Amino acid sequence: MTTYDIALIGFGGVNRTLAELIATRGEQLQTELGFGLRIVAITDLRLGSLLQPQGIELGMALNLGNGTETFADHGGSADTNNESVIRTSTAEIICEATFTNPLDGEPAVSHVQWALESGKSVCTTNKGPVALRGAELSALARQNGVHFEFEGAVMSGTPVIRLAKTMLEGLKLNGFEGILNGTSNYVLGRMEAGLTFEAAIKEAQGLGYAEADPAADIEGFDVQLKVLILANELLNAGIELKDVQRQGISSVTPADIQKAAVEGRRWKLVGSARKNPDGTVSAGVAPVALPLDHGLAGISAATNAVSFDTDLLGPVTVSGPGAGRIETAYALLSDIIAIHAAKTGVAANV
Repeated sequence: MTTYDIALIGFGGVNRTLAELIATRGEQLQTELGFGLRIVAITDLRLGSLLQPQGIELGMALNLGNGTETFADHGGSADTNNESVIRTSTAEIICEATFTNPLDGEPAVSHVQWALESGKSVCTTNKGPVALRGAELSALARQNGVHFEFEGAVMSGTPVIRLAKTMLEGLKLNGFEGILNGTSNYVLGRMEAGLTFEAAIKEAQGLGYAEADPAADIEGFDVQLKVLILANELLNAGIELKDVQRQGISSVTPADIQKAAVEGRRWKLVGSARKNPDGTVSAGVAPVALPLDHGLAGISAATNAVSFDTDLLGPVTVSGPGAGRIETAYALLSDIIAIHAAKTGVAANV
């Protein structure tokens, strides 16, 4: 039976959870999927790096992080050289889950590029490389006979990209609109319940939905990147970040919320893209007061959803978790399953 060697670049919540899944459910996954998973390399800014071609003892690795021990105490290095690990490890698949600058996609863009150049497939949860360099990196993957998967970059474990590409075959996709950021959706919902904008953000931060600086979520930057990914992947838009108009929710006032409620409407931060008659694609993100019978109006709290406008079925909506440690780790697992299917021509045994 095939066993895939994996390198985890970044050992924060997402990749650590993937390691936990492999450690606790490895045999079950092997039976269900028809292939095994073995982690042979891990890098982390604080812990350093560890390469073990015969497989890392995951119990040890998962116990690190609360004390002063690093990978140097277990045969590795206290230093992190991601390029060296990516290029020289025996891993066949690189799982990339590091912090990324949304302006240039680094360092994740380089991580992905190094892996693909080295003949290794990549799955990533980072929006930056896909949104800003997706076409280039996908071409590099094809050139080197490997695969670049990124399902978790848009709606975490909810399979929006793969669902649209596989389950909607035969349909003409005219466009989409979606709620693609749980933080902004939660804040708008709490404002509808009577909280001020500031109080709703503070509550979201307390629950872990919002960062200390919530601007990426509240001002629409996060959704802007996700709209760019979906527009280029599903509508072949060929657009850049500057082509996606952006407006956040900080301009929505309590008075706006109350007025919408009286009119039977509900404010949502909506990311959308649509094909124009001339073949171009218009895309943007902005707060919209949706009628209550709209398919996205009932999406609450941190849930995400996308509604696809199709020619034969009309609107087709998929909703699910848009964030979360376990959910995003599952997205990486689903990418590995997709890589297996592409390599073998056989779907996993599920």
